[in-house]
Amino acid sequence: MKSILTTAFFFMCGIAVMAQSQQPQYVHIAKTYRYRVYLNDKKNNGFSEKHPEQFLSPKAIDRRKKFKLKIDKHDLPVSAAYLNQLNQHNYRVKLTSKWNNTAVVEISDTTTLQALRDLPFVNRICKVWESPDSLPVVTPSNRFKQIQNKRDTFPSFYGAGQNQVEMLKADRLHNAGFKGEGITIAVIDGGFYNCDAIEGLKNCRILGTKNFVNPGTNVYEESQQHGTMVLSCIGANMPNSLVGTAPEASFYLLQSEDNAGENLIEEDYWCAAVEYADSIGVDIVTSSLGYYHFDDPAASHKYEEQDGQTALNSYAASLAASRGLLILNSAGNEGDNQWKKIGFPADAKNIITVGAVNAKGMNANFSSLGNTADGRIKPDVMAQGQNSSGSVLRKWYISDRSSNDRSEYRTGSMPLASLPQSPSGNHYPGRTTIRQQSRTSEQRFWLWHS
Repeated sequence: MKSILTTAFFFMCGIAVMAQSQQPQYVHIAKTYRYRVYLNDKKNNGFSEKHPEQFLSPKAIDRRKKFKLKIDKHDLPVSAAYLNQLNQHNYRVKLTSKWNNTAVVEISDTTTLQALRDLPFVNRICKVWESPDSLPVVTPSNRFKQIQNKRDTFPSFYGAGQNQVEMLKADRLHNAGFKGEGITIAVIDGGFYNCDAIEGLKNCRILGTKNFVNPGTNVYEESQQHGTMVLSCIGANMPNSLVGTAPEASFYLLQSEDNAGENLIEEDYWCAAVEYADSIGVDIVTSSLGYYHFDDPAASHKYEEQDGQTALNSYAASLAASRGLLILNSAGNEGDNQWKKIGFPADAKNIITVGAVNAKGMNANFSSLGNTADGRIKPDVMAQGQNSSGSVLRKWYISDRSSNDRSEYRTGSMPLASLPQSPSGNHYPGRTTIRQQSRTSEQRFWLWHS
């Protein structure tokens, strides 16, 4: 009996030790805060509208010339003199937005906020982020071991993506020779886990990456796989397994989503990403991100703000469109919850907001609804976003075909990024043409150049 009790005692101790070892471990961190600083002007920034080559790439300048768009004050960088003064006063500058003329600064002592407000070049400030009290200890792992590189094969050339490609009539564009060659697309998302190692994406033409949330972390190492899934829907080029809607386009992969929480600063990250995309001369920006509710309820948006210019990222998206960029943003996944409406920046002016349908072309219940608060029709077009094919996961490629999660905003806007370069040199059809054809033509998603 004693032996049995002793054995039971050690067995229970073993279970207790195992349970304790499985509990998440946390480390305390110093408290910091980030504030968005709205600046009064752009004086003493050291740049001139007459010399855009100092702050824009040749491709960005050529795009403006092609569409007869002038370089204006919005294109000028934020005043370096003001940024230097902020840093000198120990307001550590983390990022800027030239289109909004803002800077995000980090502080440790909130008693200095009044001094920040009192700086002569500061218009106003608002809190956009507060650090947690502690962070979980992450055990390093070899992400490459998670890749199995399995794939399905299908009779169709487009493989698992056949329905979503044919729904947009993108196959006809491809047959006519328009596959995205010569077009550069920036994908803004929450991470592109293992994009550099998944064989199913080896034919994607990736020109560069940038992480605006964690600058020291490679976007391929961020555990969020949604960007990987999105890229596969557009750029995959594996015949009979998965061919995307723009298989010969080139890509920049930009991370603006902070996967650790939902904070107002993510709109600042998004603005920084789209401004970067503009500056390097991309043709199309596609984003499956959007916001309305934040961890700090006081920062959450209200429906009456959906005018395309109140939210920071909506204003930036509207400005991006005025720089000759084609901006596509998913409507959102809130159609079957209390909010129901599109998110921000889906309310932006002169962008293409894309809702989701299922494989039969019926509206998906989760797809967010319009209109905007100022009466504009949204979404502008629809594309398959429920039970869509070709979702790339961290362990497989071209094996999951549900894509019905709500971890990020729907990839419904992605297939529309197949807009290729026409023989006349126009980079994309007029936005009005896209809207008209999507609403009035039998060929609902037949996207020719205007």
